[in-house]
Parts: sequence; structure tokens; C-alpha cells
Amino acid sequence: MIYLLLSILASTFIFLIFKLFDRFKVNTLQAIVFNYIVACLCGIVTYCKPIDITEITQEKWFFGAIALGFLFIFIFNVMAITAQQNGISVASVATKMSVIIPVFFGIYMYGESTGIQKIIGILLALLAVYFVSIKPNSNIHLKNSILLPFILFLGSGIIDTSIKYLETTYVSENGIPIFSATIFCFAACIGLCILLYKTLKKEFKFNPQSLIGGTVLGIVNYVSIYYILKALDNDSIESSTIFTVNNVAIVMLSSLVGLILFKEKLSIKNWIGVSFAIISILLVTLS
Repeated sequence: MIYLLLSILASTFIFLIFKLFDRFKVNTLQAIVFNYIVACLCGIVTYCKPIDITEITQEKWFFGAIALGFLFIFIFNVMAITAQQNGISVASVATKMSVIIPVFFGIYMYGESTGIQKIIGILLALLAVYFVSIKPNSNIHLKNSILLPFILFLGSGIIDTSIKYLETTYVSENGIPIFSATIFCFAACIGLCILLYKTLKKEFKFNPQSLIGGTVLGIVNYVSIYYILKALDNDSIESSTIFTVNNVAIVMLSSLVGLILFKEKLSIKNWIGVSFAIISILLVTLS
């Protein structure tokens, strides 16, 4: 459970870092690319064995890591476009409600428990995500299409499900650092290609703050992925429990951090969501 707690704290800290980007005028895209480079280096540094490129390319999880690298960048961009066109609340709800995909995958693929207490907890978790994500003076609106939110929902769920499947099926006990590093490496490569394209179109201007912001974000991002993988590696806790508690706790803590540090206002619906989050965590954890 300590690994899950550390992953939740790191993921919540990512929210804090993004909030500070605006204050320090950090270019988000550049910071994201630098973040993937730093996260990759973190995985390499923490890997206990000598790096053998040939050996890595022969790992059964290698092509899955490449696909995840593409998904990381793609879904990030979809998230940004969804926030711009449909609103931040829609992007937040679509991302976090995608937890239902790995939860059902765990129940179907690994025969995880489906007691009434756990089902109620999962349903409350979804309600918690919805209510907490509705910020004051913001309306959830889908405009003319639900395509982008649906892609974001599906993509986020596929990422979580794929990470669980690859970690369970192919990643060795000591292979989490290099597995994570490989995912981040390919995400970084794609990000660098995007920056190169912008450079050729003369749309790129280096932002020094992004290097610092990306470095901090990369370390925290690696920690969040590393510890969620360590939590999933624990056979005593079901993945459906881990993903439910992880997602709803991040939403709840992020809202409380916004309230305490940034003086963000929480509506009655937000507080109802926080209450649902606490109850759902207790129900799912104790089921």
C-alpha cells in the first residue's frame, strides 16, 4: 500500500507543477518533452544492471513500450485540445473516468473480486470524479461532438490497462526501471520530432524556464509511474482496487491542494465529490 500512496502523492504533485507553469511562464510543450528525457534518464540511473540495447530490444515488452510512448504523447495532445474545445472539466472527467476500463479488464482477465461492496465503491468513485471535476463557474459542455472526450477516455484507459498487462505478463521483478525508461525514451523521441518540426517552421523559441520545469516534472513523473508499477506488482492487492483508489485519490487530493495553496473555491458539488471519494476509497480498500 505504501507504493500506491507514493504514486498518488507524486501524481498530485504533478498537478501542482502544472499549476506553477503559468506563474513562472513555462512553455508547456517544451517542458513536457524535457520531462520525458529526464524521466528516461531516471529509469536508466535506477536500473541495477548494465544497459544492453540489444537485450532491451529483445524483451517481450519492448514493442508494447514503443506503443505506450506514442500513446503518452498522443493522449497528452488530445487532452490539451479537449480542454480547449470542450473545457477543462470535460478533459478531467474523461481522463479519470477511464479508470473503469482497467478495472473491468482486471475483473475479466484476472478474475478479480466483484463483491457488492466493491461495486458500490467503484460507482461512488465515478460519481466522485464527476462532482469534484465540476469547478465553480464552469460548465461541462460537449458542444457539437463527443469524439475528443471519447478518444481521451478510451486512450487513457488503454494506457492504464496496457501498463498493467505488460507489467504482469512480461516485466521482470527488477525490470521496472528500464521498462519505464523505454516508454519515456520513445515519448521523448516523438516530442523532440515535434520540436524539430516547429523549428523548421520557425515556430520554436527556446524557453529556459521549461528546462527547469521539465526537469522537476520528469523526476516526479518517473516516481509516479515507478511506484504505480511497483503497486501493481504486489499480488496481495487487486489491480481494480489499485486503479480505483489511485484515480479517485488523485482527483480528491488535487482539489484539496488547489483549495489550500491556490485558494481555489470548491462548490457544494465539489465537497459532495470529495465525500464520495473518501467513502469509495474506504469501500474498495476494505472490500
